[in-house]
Amino acid sequence: MTVPGEAPPDTPAPATRAPFSWAVTLLFVALAATAVVTPLVVISNASGHDIQFHLASWMDVAGQWREGILYPRWAEWANWGFGEPRFIFYPPASWLTGAALGSVLPWPAVPGAYIWLALIVAGMSMWKLAREWLPGPQAAAAAVLFAVNPYNLAIVYYRSDFAELLAAALLPLLLWSTLGIVRRESGRFASLAIVFAAIWLCNAPEAVIATYSLALLLLVLSAVKRSPRPLIAGGAAMAAGFGLAAFYILPAAREQHWVQIAQAVTANLRPERNFIFTNSNDPEFLVFNWKISGIALGMMLFIGEASVFVARRRRELAEAWWALLSLAVASSFLMFRPSAPLWRYLPKLAFMQFPWRWLEPLAVVFAFFIAAAIGLVRERWLAGVALAVVFAAIAATGCLIAKDTWWDDGDVPFLAGEIAAGHGYEGTDEYAPVGSDRYQLPEATPDVEDIPDVPPTPTVAEMDPSTGKIATAASAHVAIQQWSSERKRFSESAATPVTLALRLVNYPAWEITVDGRKAQPGSAAMTAEMLLPLTAGSHQVEVRFRRTWDRTAGDAISVLSAIGLIGYAMGYAGYSRKRASVAPFASPASQHS
Repeated sequence: MTVPGEAPPDTPAPATRAPFSWAVTLLFVALAATAVVTPLVVISNASGHDIQFHLASWMDVAGQWREGILYPRWAEWANWGFGEPRFIFYPPASWLTGAALGSVLPWPAVPGAYIWLALIVAGMSMWKLAREWLPGPQAAAAAVLFAVNPYNLAIVYYRSDFAELLAAALLPLLLWSTLGIVRRESGRFASLAIVFAAIWLCNAPEAVIATYSLALLLLVLSAVKRSPRPLIAGGAAMAAGFGLAAFYILPAAREQHWVQIAQAVTANLRPERNFIFTNSNDPEFLVFNWKISGIALGMMLFIGEASVFVARRRRELAEAWWALLSLAVASSFLMFRPSAPLWRYLPKLAFMQFPWRWLEPLAVVFAFFIAAAIGLVRERWLAGVALAVVFAAIAATGCLIAKDTWWDDGDVPFLAGEIAAGHGYEGTDEYAPVGSDRYQLPEATPDVEDIPDVPPTPTVAEMDPSTGKIATAASAHVAIQQWSSERKRFSESAATPVTLALRLVNYPAWEITVDGRKAQPGSAAMTAEMLLPLTAGSHQVEVRFRRTWDRTAGDAISVLSAIGLIGYAMGYAGYSRKRASVAPFASPASQHS
């Protein structure tokens, strides 16, 4: 029934589907996630490429929580205790989640618990998208397929990139929200802004993927609808999402010139070295690339075959068909070498590092198209066989990946022991302050991991002005009153002028006061270790990690964006209720259908 005077929507909503309990879908997804993490429980944690980075971040954050720092910015134990501004530049969702899990679970169990939760989020977000276009059983199949898609298995066993896994879990919700905006459904504007912001707060490379994917979807859907409305509404939601995440994005963008961020795209981290089926003189690098390339090719073949059948339903799927098809084509193209000019010139695309990261949006299409294609099979038993074949192929891929995985139960106790002993852990090249060669810092020796009883560098040392060498303070008496992540206080007394070397790399956000007056520290050559010249006599020194203006501005923008989005949602809800109450009495004609 249409209310007189009300324009019909541009596109009718998908037909009502047979009910299929979300609880049943959740059960299937949980069982699939449990199957994925079972080897981590039975064997040990998979020691992927990034596991030590994430474990160290989680442990560092959990330690700072015990100090009362709820939202850390400085990684205290990075670079063997000299620190780095890791938490300014790395999105917070993954390290907050890992630290929270580590606060209630034993650390060896945290990676498995994190993966299990991320896969469940992935499955249920895929179900949210698929259930609007597919019958219940097919939507459930799509949910499980996306949760355990081959690239997710590669992330779990090969890469241990926990942040990417969490961000990718939200991609189906991004597509769901975008399609809702096209159909002018209430609430989708706010959901798109929130999901877009959430992806930015999970993983920066995946956020770049989400940004370009969303832009592509809005352009395609505007062309399909022959209207600029999707582009305008979606663009506004994207802007709102940037505003919600500004507390992270603004400081990370503004303070990049204080660190060596370009190191994130050097050597084998450059996109041109990581197209699928690449060539390299590094055998280990080449083997891994071809493994990922095999996964990519397999997913593309499955999508290609399924799309032939799903094309029969393109009118029924309407804009969803064009959105998924364009996403599949773009994602596939960007993994091959002919797309190199785009990687070179499109803003920030190079910071994705690995073109095969486009396997995550491709996985959304993979799950949807296979579930939709199987749904076209009329005989239930044949559809069941087809689905079983697909899951068998995924299971076989998972077994091959797991068999080829490096299993190591030593990562967790090693990192925990190094932090507890005051040694710290290895830092990262791209977060090293300008002028700092982290490999020249004390204790940064190649075999330091084999010497767990090496004494930590003194918290405060002294530089010999004649040689420039740093050694334990001899001519000065130093008494430490506080040495925490973001605040250090100590007293110093010496009969002659001295230059103290702090176990801290110099970063512009550090504010130093000597006897209540601001002081300007220096930096050691090569390492950027903080140097503090002091006159003869006794002094009280305080070093504090100050709040920079960009962090304050970012917080303010996020708060204002959240208030504006809440106001919009409340206003829209009130308008909808008013419209619903008036509609039955709009005219006598409305009493008939």
